[in-house]
Amino acid sequence: MATAEDSGKTTLESGHAPAASAPPVSLFSADLVLRLLLFAASLSALVMLLTAKQTAIVSVVLTPPFRLAPVAAQFKDSPALIYLLVALCVTCLYSLLSAACSLKSISMSSVCSAKTLFLLILLDVFYAAIMASATGTAGAVAWVGLKGNSHTRWNKICNLYDKFCRHVGASTFLAIVNSLILILLAVLNAYSLYGRSR
Repeated sequence: MATAEDSGKTTLESGHAPAASAPPVSLFSADLVLRLLLFAASLSALVMLLTAKQTAIVSVVLTPPFRLAPVAAQFKDSPALIYLLVALCVTCLYSLLSAACSLKSISMSSVCSAKTLFLLILLDVFYAAIMASATGTAGAVAWVGLKGNSHTRWNKICNLYDKFCRHVGASTFLAIVNSLILILLAVLNAYSLYGRSR
């Protein structure tokens, strides 16, 4: 079958209309699933961090003789863990608000505007940076608690506060998952925006 280029005729002369442009790429179903997963992961990390409390009997060295006393370890004893808590709270709230935006786009069967997609990309990257920063600070504190630091004479505490360390470790791991989900969301929305520009 000869095409318009083969016969030397233009598309108007050959009588074939140009192909319609593809509809804009809409990946809001996948976006909604990822945002709900983000909410579940951030809420789980919040619960793990808020329940990171343990009391242990340790020797207190004030003056000889040494005494044993109950000493509690809580997440609010460390500014890095408080920072992680705040980052998880705002990410959890953001995941709910952005999931509502995705649900609205799906239920109304409307194509989301390029401005909205661009705003979601910016916010996803912003919250991914916050989560990565908070994860790094909490991870550093968790590592010192697990291994200690002989150069600065910071003793490890996870041999005494095992439940506390497990909760902080699980919360830090889930914060890493949150960062990865936010990066995936930014890539997904960027691809959707790119599909509209072609």
